[in-house]
Amino acid sequence: MLKESIDFLSINPEGNYADVTFGGGGHSREILNKISGGKLLAFDQDNDALENKWKDNNLILVKSNFKYLKQFLSYYDMLPLDGLLADLGVSSYQIDDGGRGFSFRNDGALDMRMNQNANLSAWQVVNNYSVDDLAKVFKRYGEINNAYALARRIILERNIAPINTTGELKNLAENYAIQKNRVNKYLSQVFQAIRIEVNQEITSLESLLTQLPGVMKEGGRMVVISYHSLEDRLVKNFVQTGNLDGVQVKDDFGVQRRPFVPNPKKIVLASESEIRKNPRSRSAKLRVAIKNKI
Repeated sequence: MLKESIDFLSINPEGNYADVTFGGGGHSREILNKISGGKLLAFDQDNDALENKWKDNNLILVKSNFKYLKQFLSYYDMLPLDGLLADLGVSSYQIDDGGRGFSFRNDGALDMRMNQNANLSAWQVVNNYSVDDLAKVFKRYGEINNAYALARRIILERNIAPINTTGELKNLAENYAIQKNRVNKYLSQVFQAIRIEVNQEITSLESLLTQLPGVMKEGGRMVVISYHSLEDRLVKNFVQTGNLDGVQVKDDFGVQRRPFVPNPKKIVLASESEIRKNPRSRSAKLRVAIKNKI
């Protein structure tokens, strides 16, 4: 959804922008093509992503989690922002690299770290977490109904021998898919849950969203692309109510006060032509919001 996201940013050539998920650099390149006097601050934790950087005087690329957005904006004297783009989830090149362990479709080491220098890996989650903690991860981040049954089986198997590869985890987990015609969906939920836990993706997104009212200028735009319901629910709640719980807060006059207003009001989905070119975009949901005058 490259074109849509850039169009919705409504870029001011003199403005300051943030791309908090640099990845292959596609979004950043398009933003830089439209700015002249402004700056772009881009974030990525992945060493491979940093190799995609090119020389541009208006680009600042930092190796960091985007939860540190405000600190870096302050450091580089880029407050307030005119716009922010977040293309959440795992990148295509991360999924396609079997050695990174993100996908059950490729056999490789159980890793799943977006930051290769991070301490926690998928191997540690699968082989060290208690049955309660494993079940909590599967239930909360994968929305898996038989989370405890799967967690107990993992414990039994790892007591015999460590679970070292994505293939081993796949072979174990696929037997627990309740609907046998939806095994791949079940496996996706299992791997998603572990990945989110390893990278603390939900807590990082929560931190990012709560910082935005303090770093965006009036009329500034946030564009967020999410790929699963947990992310999208947080973004939707924040945009519609100004908080992560989705609870409307009104002042003494009964007027709802929220830092952003959605524009457009409905989510934007990938076109059929884009889905044909990139099947992974089928699950993408794009939300746009404009900073309100408070």
